[in-house]
Amino acid sequence: MNIAGLAFRSLARNPFRTILTMLGIVIGTAAVILLVSLGMGARHLVLDSINNLGPNLLIVIPGSVTDSGAQVGGGTDTTLTLDDARAIREGCPSVLEDSAALRTAGQVLSGAANWSTVILGTESTYLAVRNWELSQGSFFTEKDVRAMSRVAILGRKVARRLFGFADPVGKWVQINHSPFQVIGILSPKGQSPMGMDQDDMVVIPITTLQTQIMGVTYVGVILANAVSTDGIETAKQEISRLLRIRHHIPPDGRPDFSVNPMSDITRTANRLSLILTVLLAAIASISLLVGGIGIMNIMLVSVRERTREIGIRMAIGARPGDIVTQFLVESAVLSLLGGLTGILLGAGGIFLFRDLVGWPAPFPIGFMTATLLFSGGIGVVFGLYPAVMASRLDPMVALRYE
Repeated sequence: MNIAGLAFRSLARNPFRTILTMLGIVIGTAAVILLVSLGMGARHLVLDSINNLGPNLLIVIPGSVTDSGAQVGGGTDTTLTLDDARAIREGCPSVLEDSAALRTAGQVLSGAANWSTVILGTESTYLAVRNWELSQGSFFTEKDVRAMSRVAILGRKVARRLFGFADPVGKWVQINHSPFQVIGILSPKGQSPMGMDQDDMVVIPITTLQTQIMGVTYVGVILANAVSTDGIETAKQEISRLLRIRHHIPPDGRPDFSVNPMSDITRTANRLSLILTVLLAAIASISLLVGGIGIMNIMLVSVRERTREIGIRMAIGARPGDIVTQFLVESAVLSLLGGLTGILLGAGGIFLFRDLVGWPAPFPIGFMTATLLFSGGIGVVFGLYPAVMASRLDPMVALRYE
């Protein structure tokens, strides 16, 4: 207790220098806490966005195309058709439901209001596959798809842009100069994992989009729901086998499609988010090491300034171990106080991001505790060399030091 008291009194003699010495630890600790929390929040957003699509979802996309010897990325070919989606629905027992989808950009008008948005063509099963609901009205039926009806479901943002707070159900809009009757409004969904605003689109029957707007026969993607989480791999194999047969691809041939379970995408996103969080923490931890170097530098200066004091203590019976303990306690107190202040600043930053920005930044209590202990350890490690130097001073030489 006496040694601890001496350490605190020594630090209190030069409060300004003590605060400046702590600054490196304060900044490093606050940066580590804030960046880790933001990384965890980003991970939460990404995983929520992916899970929002459905945990049992499989995404079938066409393969890549080769243009002038250069292979373009997956999803650029036009090998999937509406018949493929219907064949999957009928011929894959492990698939609960599926829906083909195709999208393009378009201009939607209602009176004097107009809005440029995404036009998404789907089948009547789309909402069930996506685990999505309507906030108003109804969705189109299989009969509408086969009849290529001009009916539309508006996303929440499109409805607000065109009709304000009025009820748009039953009213008419123009999509690329063709009239469509609004029969429903989608419930809010937010951003997709690819960054698309899912509330900023209009959904129409896929056959209407193919024949009356785009003039194509292919589909962009097929979304399929497995009957259960355990049946995802089986569903993937059944879809791959069926499409190989339909597209006349031999067993050893390169498929013109790919089947991607959302569970694989979730694992990849989770791993990448974790790596990013660890990387951010490692970068911020460099500030802690810099702060430790600052502590060692100040402690070396302190040893030189207090050489005579050290000689007096040794002369009246202090042992080398007492000197080492005193200086280690001083450096540990510096780093622990800096770490505690940094944690408080980091927590304040988390509050700001949560309340002002709306970012889901959690409070990593366990990580905060570990960071505080780590900052204290840095103080001990970087204070060890000055402490040992102080304990090895010759008492007679130290007493004559001016």
